[in-house]
Amino acid sequence: MNYADIKRIDVANGEGVRVSVFVSGCNHHCKGCFNECAWDFNYGNEFTEKQEEEVLKDLNHDYISGLTLLGGEPLEPVNQAGLLPLVKKVKEKFPDKKIWCYTGFDFEKDVVGKMAKQSETTKELLNYIDVIVDGKFEEEKKDLKLKFRGSSNQRILDVKESLKENKPVEYKI
Repeated sequence: MNYADIKRIDVANGEGVRVSVFVSGCNHHCKGCFNECAWDFNYGNEFTEKQEEEVLKDLNHDYISGLTLLGGEPLEPVNQAGLLPLVKKVKEKFPDKKIWCYTGFDFEKDVVGKMAKQSETTKELLNYIDVIVDGKFEEEKKDLKLKFRGSSNQRILDVKESLKENKPVEYKI
């Protein structure tokens, strides 16, 4: 897996001060995407154990609320495989820090309805993610007043509650 960027201090992509990993590779190609360069799976640099250790080190501060995964598309299969070891270590070392994931996939239809049924990696990854912001960015629904999302069709979901209730449950900010 490649990554486009790692922001060690990010206040735009989730609650509080966060560490954000922008993965490379996305097949959604949303019109008006803010990070079009990250569509290419080969863009950026390889995410190695060195970057993983740096992310863990960056998370090891009281003022850091958690980790955010975005991109590109974190839930592309190749990116899931690359992110799983990281999120496992994050939850092991920092169980109270929340992991947010931004995806263009629809949570019920694509992530739970297809991916989790076909892939053990997806199923396992969902156990570590606390919040998913789902849905493709839709330029005609862009709204700068929205918190932590770009367009009004996107939802901020509590993953654990959504899986428990077997329906999407909005995350309370």
